[in-house]
Amino acid sequence: MSYALTIEPLGAEIEVEEGQTILDAALRQGIYLPHACCHGLCGTCKVQVLDGEVDQGNANPFALMEGERADGKTLACCCTLQSDVTIEADIEEEPDAEVIPVRDFAATVLRIERLTPTIKALHLQLDKPIHFQAGQYVQLEIPGLGESRAFSIANAPDANGDSTQIELNVRQVRGGKGTAWLHEQLEEGARLRLAGPYGRFFVRRSARQPMLFLAGGSGLSSPRSMIHQMLASGCTEPITLIYGQRTREELYYDAEFRALAARHPHFTYVPALSDEPEGSDWDGARGFVHDVAKAHCEGGFVGHKAYLCGPPVMIEACIGTLMQGRLFERDIYTEKFLSAADAGQARSPLFKRV
Repeated sequence: MSYALTIEPLGAEIEVEEGQTILDAALRQGIYLPHACCHGLCGTCKVQVLDGEVDQGNANPFALMEGERADGKTLACCCTLQSDVTIEADIEEEPDAEVIPVRDFAATVLRIERLTPTIKALHLQLDKPIHFQAGQYVQLEIPGLGESRAFSIANAPDANGDSTQIELNVRQVRGGKGTAWLHEQLEEGARLRLAGPYGRFFVRRSARQPMLFLAGGSGLSSPRSMIHQMLASGCTEPITLIYGQRTREELYYDAEFRALAARHPHFTYVPALSDEPEGSDWDGARGFVHDVAKAHCEGGFVGHKAYLCGPPVMIEACIGTLMQGRLFERDIYTEKFLSAADAGQARSPLFKRV
């Protein structure tokens, strides 16, 4: 059994299977709805039900308050249909966005590589090519848990936007069942399932402005994919990557980015360590990403497009620094997916882009 879903202001009508969420149905039919945690915790995917009956699902009462429910609001990531329904969603047009329906994939683990004491790279061979924009992510099913986890694709697509092999960088989260399984039990040769691509974290190439990438922790995957694609495709705008870790042993792909900077004069790479022991032979930047960015750009960011990826606390600090340097919301982009642990730190919905 299925129902018809009409999405305004697009006027698009799609088919939704019984038990399928609004968000999943829309993404699988090439229609983007804003979303982040996909667990009903952050409220990013909130839409207005104009007509019809829905089941609210497991929407967190803080993400969807009683007054909002009474007014016909619902969370697209949790909501299922009980009749034909019409909704209104806050959808911004993005001239650089490709229309790519979400699909399911089977994958074989080709190689597992330890990048740092806490981060492993999973190299996966897919059963069919995935078409994606650099910066997007996939939802990886964790065998035995009955749950999925979101991971950005760390490699760039080919010239046609496709890839039959993808790399995922997985940081082991303390107390996290999913990342613990991937770090401790997953073996080369294993079969996995995933879905994607998801997200709208990609380079706005049509702007033709200098690009500033600010990344921290395990948030290097998306910038790595985006930067590799930009450099391979002949982009001539200045590109700067400021990447922060606590210590040198956690700084991964450092040699790779140094080599790229040596080959491409318009690419600048600034690694920064916030907790490197005093007196060590580290001669690079010291401090947090936002402070290093402020010093590197001499406090001014006007004329840039900024792409931020990392822990929520780092993102907040970077946004504040960028805005103090007169770069505003329309020119700041963040990776939108959140883990269940991060969802409680989601930004106010008043900030539509960041």
